[in-house]
Amino acid sequence: MVPKTVTSDEVYILPLKDNGAPDVPGEYIYIAARSNDPITIRFMIEGTSSICCQGSLWVNIPEQGVEFRRDKFREYKLNPDFNRTIEISIPVYDTGAFAFYTTYAQLPELTSTQSPRKSIPVESRKTELYYIDVAPRLSLDGRPLPLPALSVFSVISKFMGKYPTDWEKHLRGISGRGYNMIHFTPLQTRGASNSPYSLYDQLGWDPECFPRGEKDVQQMVNSLEHNHSLLSLTDIVLNHTAHNTRWLLEHPEAGYNLITAPWLESAYVLDTQLLVFSSKLEDLGYPRELQSTDDLMNIMDGIKKHVISETCLWEYYALDVDRDVDTAVESWIAGKLSVPAGSCGGDLDNLKEASVEEQAKYLVQNGLLGNDRLGERFRRSINPKISAALIAALFGKYRDEADEAAIRSKLIQILDVANVSFYEEYDKEIGETLQQLFNRIKYVRLDNHGPKLGPIDEKNPLIETYFTRLNKSEASDRAKPEELVLVNNGWVWSGNALVDNAGPQSRVYLRREVIIWGDCVKLRYGNGPQDSPWLWEHMTNYTRMLAKYFAGFRIDNCHSTPLHVAEHILDEARRVRPNLYVVAELFTGSEEMDYVFVKRLGLSSLIREAMQAWSTAELSRLVHRHGGRPIGSFEVDEISKGGLASAPTSPGPNGYSTREVIRRIKAVPVQALFMDCTHDNEVPAQKRDARDTLPNAALVCMCSSATGSVMGYDEIYPKLIDLVSETRLYTSESSSVKEVKVGDTKGGIGGVKKLLNQIHTLMGKDGYDETHIHHEDQYITVHRVHPKSRKGYFLIAHTAYPGYGNGNGAFSSVRLGGTKARHLGSWMLEVDVSDEAKRVAESDKKYLRGLPSRVVNVPGIRMEVKSDETIITVRDKFPPGSIALFETWIPAAEHSTGLDTYVTSGARDVMAELNLVDLNFLLYRCEAEERDGSDSKDGTYEIPSYGKIVYAGLQGWWSLLKGIIKDNDLSHPLCQNLRDGQWALDYIVGRLERISQHPEFSGLVKPAAWFKARFDAIRGIPNFLLPRYFALVIRTAYNAAWERGLELMNDKIQSGQWFLQRLAMVSVQMTGLVKSASLWPTKSVPSLAAGLPHFAVEWARCWGRDVFISLRGLYLGVGRFDEAAEHIFAFASVLKHGMIPNLLSSGNLPRYNSRDSIWFFLQCIQDYTRYAPGGLSLLTRKVKRRFIPYDDTWFDSTDPRAYSKESMIQDVIQEAVQRHASGLKFCEANAGPSIDSQMRDEGFDIEVNVDWSNGIIFGGNQFNCGTWMDKMGESERAGSKGVPGTPRDGAAIEITGLLYSTLKWLAKLNAEGKYPYKGVTKPDGTEITFSAWADLLKSNFEYCYYVPESRSDDSRYAINPGVVNRRGIYKDLYRSGKEYEDYQLRPNFAVAMTVAPDLFNPDHAMGTLILADKVLRGPTGMATLDPKDLNYHPYYINSEDSTDFATSKGRNYHQGPEWLWPTGFFLRALLKFDLMRRDTKEGRVEAFQQVTRRLGGCKEMIEQSSWAGLTELTQKDGQHCDDSSPTQAWSAGCLIDLYMDAAEYGME
Repeated sequence: MVPKTVTSDEVYILPLKDNGAPDVPGEYIYIAARSNDPITIRFMIEGTSSICCQGSLWVNIPEQGVEFRRDKFREYKLNPDFNRTIEISIPVYDTGAFAFYTTYAQLPELTSTQSPRKSIPVESRKTELYYIDVAPRLSLDGRPLPLPALSVFSVISKFMGKYPTDWEKHLRGISGRGYNMIHFTPLQTRGASNSPYSLYDQLGWDPECFPRGEKDVQQMVNSLEHNHSLLSLTDIVLNHTAHNTRWLLEHPEAGYNLITAPWLESAYVLDTQLLVFSSKLEDLGYPRELQSTDDLMNIMDGIKKHVISETCLWEYYALDVDRDVDTAVESWIAGKLSVPAGSCGGDLDNLKEASVEEQAKYLVQNGLLGNDRLGERFRRSINPKISAALIAALFGKYRDEADEAAIRSKLIQILDVANVSFYEEYDKEIGETLQQLFNRIKYVRLDNHGPKLGPIDEKNPLIETYFTRLNKSEASDRAKPEELVLVNNGWVWSGNALVDNAGPQSRVYLRREVIIWGDCVKLRYGNGPQDSPWLWEHMTNYTRMLAKYFAGFRIDNCHSTPLHVAEHILDEARRVRPNLYVVAELFTGSEEMDYVFVKRLGLSSLIREAMQAWSTAELSRLVHRHGGRPIGSFEVDEISKGGLASAPTSPGPNGYSTREVIRRIKAVPVQALFMDCTHDNEVPAQKRDARDTLPNAALVCMCSSATGSVMGYDEIYPKLIDLVSETRLYTSESSSVKEVKVGDTKGGIGGVKKLLNQIHTLMGKDGYDETHIHHEDQYITVHRVHPKSRKGYFLIAHTAYPGYGNGNGAFSSVRLGGTKARHLGSWMLEVDVSDEAKRVAESDKKYLRGLPSRVVNVPGIRMEVKSDETIITVRDKFPPGSIALFETWIPAAEHSTGLDTYVTSGARDVMAELNLVDLNFLLYRCEAEERDGSDSKDGTYEIPSYGKIVYAGLQGWWSLLKGIIKDNDLSHPLCQNLRDGQWALDYIVGRLERISQHPEFSGLVKPAAWFKARFDAIRGIPNFLLPRYFALVIRTAYNAAWERGLELMNDKIQSGQWFLQRLAMVSVQMTGLVKSASLWPTKSVPSLAAGLPHFAVEWARCWGRDVFISLRGLYLGVGRFDEAAEHIFAFASVLKHGMIPNLLSSGNLPRYNSRDSIWFFLQCIQDYTRYAPGGLSLLTRKVKRRFIPYDDTWFDSTDPRAYSKESMIQDVIQEAVQRHASGLKFCEANAGPSIDSQMRDEGFDIEVNVDWSNGIIFGGNQFNCGTWMDKMGESERAGSKGVPGTPRDGAAIEITGLLYSTLKWLAKLNAEGKYPYKGVTKPDGTEITFSAWADLLKSNFEYCYYVPESRSDDSRYAINPGVVNRRGIYKDLYRSGKEYEDYQLRPNFAVAMTVAPDLFNPDHAMGTLILADKVLRGPTGMATLDPKDLNYHPYYINSEDSTDFATSKGRNYHQGPEWLWPTGFFLRALLKFDLMRRDTKEGRVEAFQQVTRRLGGCKEMIEQSSWAGLTELTQKDGQHCDDSSPTQAWSAGCLIDLYMDAAEYGME
């Protein structure tokens, strides 16, 4: 299914992990669109992640014009693609909580006996549901009203009077104070208690407020929006109804009664008996009025005696022994026996001699019935058939075999023991019940902070009833008595929000843990409409009625609302009003549980309250939490205009708009509705100091969230209003005037609140989301600014907690660096809190009144402007309850919107002409490279308290900044360094200006000028903003340079997935102009480093082996054919002895000590001819020779003979092959300590020969190490100096494979007339063709190298069974100096498998690969030796100088540590041979997915690496190795090779 074309330009990127989970911290996906246009969610899924195995993405986001249904999902097939990222773009037209999941086939374990996919059953998997919450888009007066701009005013509707006469004046006053949304407690008809939350009729409007019913409501809502510019929010009450609700008599099934909830029977019995006991206290001799704890203890004794004992509650727990004995014996007599399969307790025959306890345990574990919940008395029982089987085991199967009396006696004994645990359960729960009763009675009768209800009577019984008992005479004739007993609602301390407190799995009503609401019957929704159809329909109608009129809902008691009910209700509401604002007060007990509700319901905000703070410090913490991100925060959205680098590969919009703005979904906290006070909590006059009303309100208004207040707060009511019993009506000074004026006012803080609300709304609408909060003793200051314009508002608040007195609190001066300020005003609140004032306010019988108060101007602020800073000082008269408010701006950033645009512009243009060598300098260059290029004058930048960045170029800065930006870590040493001075800016500009003066780097003139201009533009801004703007500049330049790098590579890289692109950029990282390490003695050209920083300059940079293992991926794979050819020519020019040097040293001092380098070199020439355009022409291109062809004479590079001869590349190839065919024997030139201080004399002797009986090349000795495993022993202390860790003499398997690959290639070229030589001449003078040599190799390979799984096959192979350590593998070596080394399992076989697959028996190859996958493969690298081997030492520490022969001085470099470059060859071989056995598309996809699964560690590594590469090696199991080169050319290059193979194979 293809979504329609998207017109929106706002695209939110949602990457999915391998398991289908969103790659967003916390998995909370919250999107607040920036406009009213549709947005797009773009799912990004790696092309062969696990979920792509026959996978589909399912989303319930509806198409345009289609109604949202939570259970209606659309399917998007995940079409696998190894080389690309799947992109699925889905437009979103509505708001709310949407969901997605994926289905896929479980990827099986890799086995050597894999069958074609179609022939094995597929285990289908479905991920959990993940949610996408799209915030509502509110509007007021025709303009958008973002949620952080909301100023909500809460009223208790029944105190508003009649509509419209009383209401309109209050609405005018609320609007006049700058509020833009009004919250109403429920407006429906109330129940007998008169509580606003105990509703008698959900579909009826309160007749006292709205005499005309719905007409008044409609008129009111219209008036709100059109006359008062107020949106409306109302409570929706879903959990309960008033206990006198009429419809309960008709529909008692809507509640939890003894029919619908029989598990409550015991709780009801207890509750009833408690009421009986309460009514008989005097008759029983107990006090009716409690005076002390002793009285309470007396009462508790009475409860035990007259309630607990008389109700026999133990019967709800225990077995009825007599009944169960009778049924068991009857079943035994009837021969009805049952022995459950897999029964617990052992064999029945063994129970004959077992103890009574074990026999009882057997019956309980295997035969207990009725244990799923509580219910009627003696609900628990033992299955008589199970008991009968036990009887048979103990006494025999037949009646005449045993005495029935004995059976009964024995069974009674067993069941009595079984009952012990049930009695213990009862004792524990009744103990908890008694403790709860004690605590509750004590609270309501004795505690000073409790209500002290007084005498126990009918109105106020000993304990509140948990049940409503409906009048039978009023109910229908059909109603049963049990139906008319309904449990009341309430709440439980620390209860699990997802557990139904009145459900079968909860016993809180029996344990008396519920704080009950006696006027509310709990509603029973069940699992869906089928369980209570009338209730679902009724509450749905109620919901739709509310949504018709109100812009938002406050879900009352949300944490106790069943989630599936709330989901249904909100879905229905959003059908009526799509942009519904939904808030809730959650008391789930954990933030994690809060997220469950928020995500599933799409809650817009959670209510938080400033009055919860018990101190100034705690209030500061709350303001900090809801205030917004810190000032100077980094732009965390990576916004780009234009399409992504890779086009979509799965259904998506038809074409990509060039105006797309790409946003990354980031982790965000749950949005808050931050109230200064709610109707549930005490006001400042009660809880703090009445004067704190003003600073507390001001601090809340400064927060970057929706904010709110409650009627009575601004008016300074003396105490919390009793929702239930209060009957008086509101009064407010703001309601009595035509216009609320800012400034000095009487009767509350309405005038100042108007200004505060106006500022809050302005900041919310315009996006002032950066805030600095400072707490100092009694003071809190808040500075909130716009992230671009840098305009802001600054508040000084002197809080008023008890004991603060009347002084100014000794507040330090505030220094606003680089900032100007305008004083908007300073005010203090004066309140008469005398007893007389309180008495007068509270004695009014008709109206609710505030305490006498006034807000007065305070001349308590002094402002000074010094240089570029503003200093604000509090004068003596600034008592608690005072605030000062300022408008601020930064002169240097007055045009900062333009500044943001300027510093992020033009980068692509100045990068457009750069080449990849320019980019190497611009992006990378480690310390050694930088010093090499500057004659040791320059290095990388050093950050105090941190150290040097890894690269002098942009990658060095970005590696730090990306983490700093992600975490918004303004405390990072880099940020501090930027605030302290502008050295970093000078460093970057100076470095580029100096290098751009060199002709070879003239392309960097424009980037240097661009940086200078951008940095000059930000030098004048305040230092606290410099980190942000520095990051903007660096990110802009880095992204532009990165994109330029990709532009210069081939299409496969440009359209490839992110991991391939990261690998490709290692090519740029490793290739640069280095003075001391050119490829030629006298010509400066870029060279490929083996790794950084260890192998960066001089002789250590260019290694023949490393270059040609890396070259296929880093050059051919990205399209850098010229650089590839240059390296081929350079090494061809120095061919000597038929070998290329391992160390090039610019051709001056090449060293010929590696036997494998030449074969990797020849393989690369072969690859070049395949991949480069016109690649075969390379063979006839000429190269000047450093030495005389076929002459081993050494001479200096300045000798006239040097470069005096030239050869075509094909002649160089032929020379190399012929010299090996003829045999090599020489001593290295300049042998001795000058070229190798560790090697013994014998090690300098090089000998290579072909055994013409099998065609295999042999070479080396036990004193040198001529392959890549080239660690020479160095420790005199350990006695290992001159003893190689891994000599690998004989015939290394990878050399044999590379030889065969070369021979086959040359034979083919010759046959096609593209190579002039047919073969070589052997030492005996006879000739052999390449084809014949290849055939000879192939016919002997398996015999020489394979170690069969079965000893019975040994005779078919060259095997010494006594030396074999592991079977089913290929030898690492053949005929080495130490025979056991032949049989070591190492990863080198994979090189041979990759380049010469037809040497291998496919079954043998696959078996070896699977074994290596289990034994050698680590999270990122391949173990260099089998852990089963005695020489396995997987921890490489080069500095270790111990007496350990195996590990001292890092001799175990290749004896177990996990190297990354072999991973590429291993995965290439795995893919190649796995595909050979696949004959279906599904099977081929699976093969690719097996490979993808094994790339996860490398992807994580390159993502986290500050070096932006893959390390050389790790310790065991991927542990970090300090001595490893952190980014290595071949580690990346060999994985690009894998992607090249994958692109060739295809998945079809």
